[in-house]
Amino acid sequence: MFGLEKVFGSYNSRIIKGYERIVREINSYDERLSKLSDDELRHKTTEFKEILRDGKTLDDILPEAFAVVREAAVRTVEMRHFDVQLMGGIALHKGCIAEMKTGEGKTLVATLAVYLNALTGKGVHVVTVNDYLAKRDAGWMGRIYRFLDLSVGVIVGSMWDGAKRDAYNADITYGTNHEFGFDYLRDNLKFDKAEMVMRPFNFAVVDEVDSILIDEARTPLIISGVDEGSIQLYSAVDSVVKTIANADEFDKDEKSRVVTLTDIGVEKVEKGLKALGLLDEDTTLYDHHNISLVYHVNCALKAHRLFTKNVDYIVKDGQVLIIDEFTGRIMDGRRYSEGLHQAIEAKEHVEVKTESQTIATISYQNLFRLYPKLSGMTGTAMTEEAEFDEIYKLKVVSIPSNKPVIRVDHEDSIFLTLEEKDKAVVNLIKECIARNQPVLVGTTNIDRSEYVSHLLTKEKIK
Repeated sequence: MFGLEKVFGSYNSRIIKGYERIVREINSYDERLSKLSDDELRHKTTEFKEILRDGKTLDDILPEAFAVVREAAVRTVEMRHFDVQLMGGIALHKGCIAEMKTGEGKTLVATLAVYLNALTGKGVHVVTVNDYLAKRDAGWMGRIYRFLDLSVGVIVGSMWDGAKRDAYNADITYGTNHEFGFDYLRDNLKFDKAEMVMRPFNFAVVDEVDSILIDEARTPLIISGVDEGSIQLYSAVDSVVKTIANADEFDKDEKSRVVTLTDIGVEKVEKGLKALGLLDEDTTLYDHHNISLVYHVNCALKAHRLFTKNVDYIVKDGQVLIIDEFTGRIMDGRRYSEGLHQAIEAKEHVEVKTESQTIATISYQNLFRLYPKLSGMTGTAMTEEAEFDEIYKLKVVSIPSNKPVIRVDHEDSIFLTLEEKDKAVVNLIKECIARNQPVLVGTTNIDRSEYVSHLLTKEKIK
């Protein structure tokens, strides 16, 4: 308002200025460290641990530790951290979110803060969005850590407890958000502390932090157990509810994923249930002793009106398999809870398996708030700066790019109809193909991917 930002600089520019001073200090170690042998450089890890035991803090050893990681990276993966990457590492260590443009090398940036924090011996978790990245980064960046005498573990699905315990006891552990979440839940169901695989949480670096901590924040992780209920009832109720198809028979809120019967719909369902002998002639669906029927009717209604085959799930080998809405991948071994999966099985006429009940559950939001220290990195965080601060007390620091960005980030285009949007997408792809420019098309699910593929095939675009 009074031009204060002009005088003092923005909040972000002041932070970057402070980081620049630390970067100059890191750079001052370059010549000295480059003259050390591999064993002498490796011994620095032991020196740092002794310094920390003597009462110094991580901030005290940050400049030299970062310089050691940079020198180790040159010798192992033949990459040298740029100054802006050092800034990103400082932001991560300070418990902030480093916003760095795509292609700025965030994978390498993480090694700085991860190494420094792993020196405490309390463990560091590096959280990725899929198993491939967890394995790739643990192997690739693991060369730096192992060179510096730190152990690296990786958590992927279908590992046995002993292997997981070893991975969690390593100085640095790579894994996906859902593997960390489910291991936390499973540990909390164990009766003996010796059977637990995880150590107490210490520090986590979250890759694609906006996707995990904002987009998927409320996604519940659920561990279910067997509930011996009536599985025949699902098929019987399904035969009645599938006739609910007219707009005046149900109300649906697509955004909230809620569907309810109207009075006309209730009448129709009651009539069908009475014909099957599931509802007494002189009672209504909502009488207190029919609570179980209401539960089954609601599940069947959701299955038919909210969940779509080949979008939310697929049917393969007589099984209903869930599709992850964020990645489009099949989620093997996962089932919807509270009778919904059984209702979908009844809808698709496959074997209705025993119902499950929720034993343990946590959302990603609550899981990551358990870490005493949390940081993350992504290409787009400033737009969600307020949410990060309010929910996780995380500040966002926008790190400048190493070279000026030549890519043009255009404004969003808004269309009135889906048809118009699809037409514009195809036309844009045609323009790119004409100038031999490769195109990556991202969609929200398999169904959309197949539809776009169909449109491109029609236009004879490979």
